[in-house]
Amino acid sequence: MTFFSALQAQLLDTKYIGWMVQGWLMTVWMSLLVVAVSMLLGLLLAAARSSSRAPLAWGAAAYVSVFRNSPLLVQLFFWYFGAPSLLPEAAREWLNSSAVLLQWGGVVLLRWPSFEFLVAWVGLVLYSTAYIGEDIRSGLRGVPANQTSTALALGFTPVQTLRHIVLPQALRIAVPPLLGQTMNTVKNTSLTMAVGLVELSYTSRQVEAETFKTFQAFGFATLFYVLTIMAVDGLGQHWLRRRGQKHVQRVPA
Repeated sequence: MTFFSALQAQLLDTKYIGWMVQGWLMTVWMSLLVVAVSMLLGLLLAAARSSSRAPLAWGAAAYVSVFRNSPLLVQLFFWYFGAPSLLPEAAREWLNSSAVLLQWGGVVLLRWPSFEFLVAWVGLVLYSTAYIGEDIRSGLRGVPANQTSTALALGFTPVQTLRHIVLPQALRIAVPPLLGQTMNTVKNTSLTMAVGLVELSYTSRQVEAETFKTFQAFGFATLFYVLTIMAVDGLGQHWLRRRGQKHVQRVPA
């Protein structure tokens, strides 16, 4: 056996690489959906935590305590095995039906996502929201209180003060931890293989089981994760630099 034939025997077939690329695309898609929704819900959670209304603040604090102090894997198992048992049988069947929502000319354009996809998305969103909400709240607390009082004295309404004065500064403070949480979300998607989502970790396990090439399968998966995290970090740092340059340009000499 020549060197090149021996090397080829150690490489993964293009079919298996295709499996892993599909799993990686699912990982990226799930991460984008989770981050987008978690940012919105985290903003609401931070506002609730900072509210002067005690029941609202206590409820938000209880939410954070529950979801930050329990393992994500346990939460995913709860949404996959526990929560559906409380639903009527007809509802469970509908959730597992993957019904067609939109089709044209016999071609399916939009289908109800699989139950595994829904469970993974809900579990990750609820978990990530608790962390993102606290990051945003830390940003809100980092804005000096006298800026709020000054804005109110100048005639700004509380909503205008939050929107134009407090929130832009708070988000600027919170961006670095939010960037870290985004990278954590990408890594946390690997746990969704436990509830059957065919993402990168799931497909790498499939490839390893079929080819017995453990190093190659998980080596490729590690490479995909590392490159994805590096891309998120690079884009985030680029955005921060551009924001910093614009801020410097606005400051009068």
